[in-house]
Amino acid sequence: MGDEAGPAPRAQGPRAAGPRAGGARRRASHSLEAVVRETVALLDEAGEPSLTFRALAARLGGGVGSIYWYVSSKDELLDRATDAVLAEVVAQTEQYAGRADDPVEDVRAIAVALFEAVVARHWLGAYLMRDTTLQPHALQLFERIGEQVMRLGLGPRDCFHAVSAVIGFVVGTAADLGQQAPQEVLDGRVTAEEYMTRFADQWRSLDPEAFPFVHFIVEEFAGHDDTEQFQAGLDLLLEGLRARAAGA
Repeated sequence: MGDEAGPAPRAQGPRAAGPRAGGARRRASHSLEAVVRETVALLDEAGEPSLTFRALAARLGGGVGSIYWYVSSKDELLDRATDAVLAEVVAQTEQYAGRADDPVEDVRAIAVALFEAVVARHWLGAYLMRDTTLQPHALQLFERIGEQVMRLGLGPRDCFHAVSAVIGFVVGTAADLGQQAPQEVLDGRVTAEEYMTRFADQWRSLDPEAFPFVHFIVEEFAGHDDTEQFQAGLDLLLEGLRARAAGA
């Protein structure tokens, strides 16, 4: 964070309140909750490059050094912001914890909720489960999906691989779909449909002998809906999980 002052000495213990050692300076009036809330807002508005201690302090109405009462680094800010968003997903998916007769349906519902959260926040996927000490809700979400998979009667290895595959597919696909649109689409020079048509036409022009698969699916690519594509891929993955459980 080259545009910021170095960290002021941090209070001893877990975000201790009160004056610093020697009583020279007092803690800023904002809280860790406010710091995290404004971090999420800043990330939602302009993404990770916009997140600096200087920008955050300006939103909170304090000095840069005051942020160091609560977090030690930008990485910690990102992990705490990620956890705050995941807390919402954990609360939202509580209704799917062992409620359905079919565990795969519960896994699917939780996966869709996570997908929607990551698509809505293009910065989220890069930091999810990076540090489960600072992201306890990420671990809870991992546990929630895992408990549903356990209901299928699979062994530890298959359960671990299954949950990892589901989370990897969901987060990877959502992060890809949540990327900002190209600048020419954002500024209105071309529509999203025109942008996609450009690539579909380029695929159609390829040698069909060299690219038989591309020619086979190009019309599907040209008219596909991203959310439907995600749901179809998730269903294929979950059907494989169901088949594995049936053969166990």
